[in-house]
Amino acid sequence: MNNNFADNERAIWILKTRGPQPLCALAEELKVTMEGARFQLLKLANEGLVEATTESKGRGRPKQIWSLTDAGNARFPDRHQDLALKLLCNMSKTLSPENMGKVLDATAQSTQEKYQEELKDCKDLESKVLQLADLRKREGYMAEFRKEGDSFLLIENHCPIQAAAKCCSYFCQMEQDVFGAVLGKNAAIERIEHIPGGQRRCVYRISEK
Repeated sequence: MNNNFADNERAIWILKTRGPQPLCALAEELKVTMEGARFQLLKLANEGLVEATTESKGRGRPKQIWSLTDAGNARFPDRHQDLALKLLCNMSKTLSPENMGKVLDATAQSTQEKYQEELKDCKDLESKVLQLADLRKREGYMAEFRKEGDSFLLIENHCPIQAAAKCCSYFCQMEQDVFGAVLGKNAAIERIEHIPGGQRRCVYRISEK
């Protein structure tokens, strides 16, 4: 069996290539006893990689059918990010700036709505920036919040969409526009460091107008 999984995870490969299987079929493929197969599957189920459903057909005891979960499927190569980047680059080359802007504005709007929902209970600018930094941290930006005098710094040590931003610089402006929308009209936002500009991070200074 040619796969890159450890012996105790071969059931994942079998379920991917054969589809959902009953325990007896998996035990035969794994060349182990039914109890041995059940032990492996329960371990994988505890890790969230496989799941069992009960199937009844005619007379006799219902069968447990094992299949992969979304997490199990994620163990296999996924090139959707490469495809999305290629599509984005080709769109930026073929669409007019106006039409490209409409596409990206729709993306910005959904992000803005998500952030506004998360910040709806924040009462002042400091709490908004703090919550925004937490959101960006969860999204992979390695974000930090710092207070500097009467201003606040939103620091992003990593840009998980750097390849997309390099292909389409509008993403950087879109990011700053979204920050302005969710922090409110009384917030002044200045980008003082920028990864595409050669700095190691992106930093925004935010203060009351």
